[in-house]
Amino acid sequence: MTLPLRPVSTVGALADALRSRVLSGEIPPGTTLPEQEIAASYGVARPTVREALARLVHEGLLRRERNRSAYVPEVTLSDLEDLMYVRRPLEDLMAGALAGRTVPGAQAALDRMAALPAAAPWSEAVAEHMALHEALIEAVGSPRLERLYGALAAETRLGLVRLRAVYKDRDVLVAEHRELLDAIANGPAEAARAAVAAHLSHSWGGD
Repeated sequence: MTLPLRPVSTVGALADALRSRVLSGEIPPGTTLPEQEIAASYGVARPTVREALARLVHEGLLRRERNRSAYVPEVTLSDLEDLMYVRRPLEDLMAGALAGRTVPGAQAALDRMAALPAAAPWSEAVAEHMALHEALIEAVGSPRLERLYGALAAETRLGLVRLRAVYKDRDVLVAEHRELLDAIANGPAEAARAAVAAHLSHSWGGD
C-alpha cells in the first residue's frame, strides 16, 4: 500500500519512490505507469506525476512513446549479453589502469553496501553497487571512458534488478566486491583483469 507524499519537493520525492520500486523489482519490466493511477495512488497532481516520470525517462529507467503511458522497459537476456559485450572491455581497461592502487570512493561504496540492514530494499544495494563501479571508472582519469561507461548506466541499473536471484544473501555480494577491490589494489595488472572478468562472468552469467 502506498502513502500520500508530503508537499515538500513532491516531484523529487515521487521520482525517488518510483525509482526505488523499479530498481527493487517491485514494478517489474513491462509494467505501464499511467499518470492518473499514480496521481491517485500517491495523492499528487498529474503535472507532478508527469514531471517525475520525465525524470525517470531521462535517466533511462522508463521509456515513453507517443500516445503511450511510460513503462518499465524489458531487459532481455540478449540485451544483457550485448551490454556485457560492451562493458567487459571498459572494465578491463579500468582494471589494467588501476592495478596496484586503492580507490577510496569504491571502498566507501562497499562499506555503505556492507552496512545496509537486511531489510533494506534491493534498490539501495543497486545504488551502492553502481557507485562502487563508477568510482573505479572515474579513478582511471579518462573522461572518454567515463562517458562511454555512463552511457550504459541506465541499462546496467535495470540489469542489476536481476541480480537479486544471484545474490540472495547480500553478504555474498559484499564479499565478492571486497575480493575484487583487493585484487585490483594488490595487482599485478593481469591478476586485476582476471578478477574483474571473473566478477562480471559470475554476476552477469557470462562464460
